[in-house]
Amino acid sequence: MNALSVVAGREIGAGLRNRWAAAATLMLAGLALALVLLGGAPAGPAAASPLAVATVNLASLTVYLVPLIALLLSYDALAGEAERGTMQLLLACPVARWQVLIGKFLAHLAVLAFAVAAGYGVAGALAAGGADAAAWRTFGVMAGSSVWLGAVFAALGYAIGAAARDRSAAGAAAIAAWFAFVVLYDMALLGMLAADEGQAVAPGLFAALMLANPIDLYRMVNLGDSGLAGLAEFGGAKAMAAMAAWVAAPLAAAGALFYRREY
Repeated sequence: MNALSVVAGREIGAGLRNRWAAAATLMLAGLALALVLLGGAPAGPAAASPLAVATVNLASLTVYLVPLIALLLSYDALAGEAERGTMQLLLACPVARWQVLIGKFLAHLAVLAFAVAAGYGVAGALAAGGADAAAWRTFGVMAGSSVWLGAVFAALGYAIGAAARDRSAAGAAAIAAWFAFVVLYDMALLGMLAADEGQAVAPGLFAALMLANPIDLYRMVNLGDSGLAGLAEFGGAKAMAAMAAWVAAPLAAAGALFYRREY
């Protein structure tokens, strides 16, 4: 067993004992079930299967909750161990720093994927009545991209934790990052569109501005075929490629900061 798998296994074990990880799974499952049970399917000419309605509702839930869970799982992975003094003990073992970083990241991603699979899986099973293959495919894309969105914010959490001076500062920065990406960015974008009444912002520029926010990339993946102006240019595949860059860049920054820091 190599050092990477040992670090990942150690972190997964800690995650399974972590009350926050259990609470996150229960919260996702509870809210997903509530959306399925309380959300009805439209009837008449615009009729849709319960699974299609559940997919849209769960995508809206993902935008707010999954990034927050990912940040709260990851922000103290480095800063917390440094503050407790356990990072020195870990680095004294025959393990490279990149193995520590990637092992921890993969472990937290596994915990997040379990939470999404458990929560959304139960909700999807309850809404499965009358669903066709296309509805299941859309649901699968939504669930998979939800985990990928979590990977983006977990990587951001690692970059924040590597740069922060202590755990408290990392936590404050993580909450600020969530608020900026999830709330402020789209408010500013909508305000800009409203201010110029759509005259200065061309569809291509609008789509490019959305590339600067992983939350909007997630929407592109799940709404790329919706016909919205500018989204067709960056369909699901291109948006997923951009989200991959959003994982790689913060993780690389976290690695650079982690290698330079003395413990």
